[in-house]
Amino acid sequence: MYRYLLTLASLMTFLMTFAQESGSRFSFYGQVRNDFYYQNRQAQESSEGFVMLFPLDKVYDETGKDINRASSANLFNFHTSLGVNITGPTFGKVSTSGTLEIDFRGSLNGSGGILRLRNAVMRFRWGNWWLSMGQLGHDLGHSLYNETVSLNVGAPYQPTGRVPQIKIQYNDPAKYLVAFSLLWQAQGGSIGPNGRSREYLRNSGIPEMSLKAEIHNTEGSVLGTVIHFASIRPRLESDEGYKVDERVSGFNLQLYGRYRKGLFTVAGKTMLNQNFTQSNTLGGYGVTSKDPVTGEQQYAPLRFWQNWVNVLYGRKWRGGFFGGYIKNFGASEPVTGLIGTGTNIDQMFTISAMLNYNIPNWRFGFEYSLTEAFYGTNDAYGKVRNTHGIVNHRPYATVMFMF
Repeated sequence: MYRYLLTLASLMTFLMTFAQESGSRFSFYGQVRNDFYYQNRQAQESSEGFVMLFPLDKVYDETGKDINRASSANLFNFHTSLGVNITGPTFGKVSTSGTLEIDFRGSLNGSGGILRLRNAVMRFRWGNWWLSMGQLGHDLGHSLYNETVSLNVGAPYQPTGRVPQIKIQYNDPAKYLVAFSLLWQAQGGSIGPNGRSREYLRNSGIPEMSLKAEIHNTEGSVLGTVIHFASIRPRLESDEGYKVDERVSGFNLQLYGRYRKGLFTVAGKTMLNQNFTQSNTLGGYGVTSKDPVTGEQQYAPLRFWQNWVNVLYGRKWRGGFFGGYIKNFGASEPVTGLIGTGTNIDQMFTISAMLNYNIPNWRFGFEYSLTEAFYGTNDAYGKVRNTHGIVNHRPYATVMFMF
């Protein structure tokens, strides 16, 4: 633990020295955060349980007892973060800036460090044009965020994640924004034959691509869309020992909007998802055909429709609700050997009620969520039939000190 704190202190000292010597300006920001949750059932989750994706299906032991009908609870503070914004020199009409932010959500099981790179981006701006390079939010997630107390931030209905990318955008703050991005993968990655890994996109040789357009105003109302494309290579060699050229490609289309008036906010997002497993969402793919000699396979992605809506009111006392819904429409042709997350879930919904108490530098929040996932068996097209519901209840509380 001490070596990570020493590394952090050394990094902050370096940044201060660099800023003083280069004439740059910098400002620190961050938060100290503690979160607690309880849930009545085991769930598919990430990051020590702070992101709950869906409750797990029934698994019976020899006596007929459901193993997954067991509660869990946790108190954690690893979402504590520290960042610095740096304003660099100006070259003609081009201004420069950067952001570096870390949190403590690295490996927590003793196998590695706890520090994690959150944002690391350099920016060049001339007028309303921006060029950004580095790690920042994925367009499908950060195009519009909902407000929740929990660190789920709407997952799995809302894609999440920060990834290395090159982004060029034109942004008129009072009118509209257009952005094009080339994206790679960071923590996590797509799901494939070897589990979750970044290797499938690396071996593809083609980055993810995203085109975003929106209209907005200075009061915070916005209407936008994102078109995203990704292509991965699940394998380089077949089980029969032949070199293969296999790909799983898919488009993801997203529409989103937010209306803000005074203390009232309503926001929503809808997305058609084709194998977007590199985020905290449901998805996957299956095999459509196989060469009898070489073992080379063809694939088709499963199609998921995911949605959320968020309604909030207030400032000091700020309350509201969140609702999410996902539907699995299967593949466009017969598939076998499904790979992905939640591929045997037909549909799922979540309803959450929340309340925050905000005072300068502090936030106290509470949230209660009910999630029901409908499990079943996949037919020839990957659609889920003969479903039964699994329910999870999840109260959640947080205390934040922000600076």
